[in-house]
Amino acid sequence: MTTATDLAQAVVARHAAAFAGFAPEPVPPFTSDAPAYRAALAAASQLGFIAQDAECIARAWAAQAARTGRFDPAQWPDAPQDFGLPQRGDGHGPAFAECPQALGLYAVLPDAEWVGRMARAGVPTVQLRFKSDDRDSIAREVRAAVAAVQGTGALLFINDHWRDALDAGAYGVHLGQEDLDALPPQDLAALRASGARLGVSTHGYAEMLRAAAVRPSYIAMGAVFPTTLKKMATAPQGLGRLAAYARLTRGYPQVAIGGIDEARFGPVLATGVGSIAVVRALVAAPDPQAAAARLMRAMAAHRA
Repeated sequence: MTTATDLAQAVVARHAAAFAGFAPEPVPPFTSDAPAYRAALAAASQLGFIAQDAECIARAWAAQAARTGRFDPAQWPDAPQDFGLPQRGDGHGPAFAECPQALGLYAVLPDAEWVGRMARAGVPTVQLRFKSDDRDSIAREVRAAVAAVQGTGALLFINDHWRDALDAGAYGVHLGQEDLDALPPQDLAALRASGARLGVSTHGYAEMLRAAAVRPSYIAMGAVFPTTLKKMATAPQGLGRLAAYARLTRGYPQVAIGGIDEARFGPVLATGVGSIAVVRALVAAPDPQAAAARLMRAMAAHRA
C-alpha cells in the first residue's frame, strides 16, 4: 500500500533538481487528512517552500488529484483552477485595465530625470520608484515623470504613490504586497475605476493568490536572484520556482525582477515571462543609454 510518506518521497525525488538550493522547512500543521494533501505538504516543505506556500501547493495538489482521479508525483500543479487563482477575464469579478502581455525591458528608476533618459532611449516600460517622506516632493516628481515620457511611447508606472499617479495621469501604478494588503476596499475600487493599470509584487504562491484576487494588470515575481538593492523578506526564488510561477500565472502579463543581468536574460525568458525588470543594470552602467540598447537587443534575440 502506498502511503503519504511514500508519495512525498516520490515528489521530492522527481522535483529536487528543479527546486535545488533551498534548505528544508518545517512541515506546518496539517489542515486536511487527504493523503494527496499530506504528501504534497511534506514534499513542498522538504523542497524548501515556506509554510504559507507549502500549504498552497498541498491544497492545489489535492485538488489536482481529485480532478484527475490520481496522484501523479511527476505533475507539479500549475493549473489555475487547482490553486483557486482567479483569471483576469473570467467574468467573476472586476479586473484592472489591461496592459501589453509582453512589457519588454522594464526599467525601475529613482527619479523623473532617469525616467526621461530611459524613455528617450527607447525602453518600453519604466517605473518611478521615488523614495521620500515629503508629500510635495513626491507630487512634483510624479508629475515630472509623467511629463518626461510624453511623446516617447514608454509606459510609466508609479511605485506606491497611487493617488499622485492618478492626479498626474500616469499609465499605471505598482504596489508591493504590503501596500496592496493595506489598501482599503474603497481605495482599491477607486484605483480600479480610474482606468490606471496595476502591477503587484509577489514572492511566492500565497502572495500570487492574494495579488490575483484583485485581478491586476500584471504580476511581478521575484527576487529571482540575490540583489543588494533592498533587504528581501524571502530568499531568492531561482529559475525553477520562477518557471513554476510563470506556468501558474500564464493568464497574466508577467514581470521577473531581482538580480537579473544580461547574462541571465536567456534562462529567465525561457521560463515564459514576458518582461524583465532591471535597476542596477541601467542606473549603475557607465553608459546607461548604451546599456539599455544592449539589453533590448538581448531580449529580442532570445525571443527570436
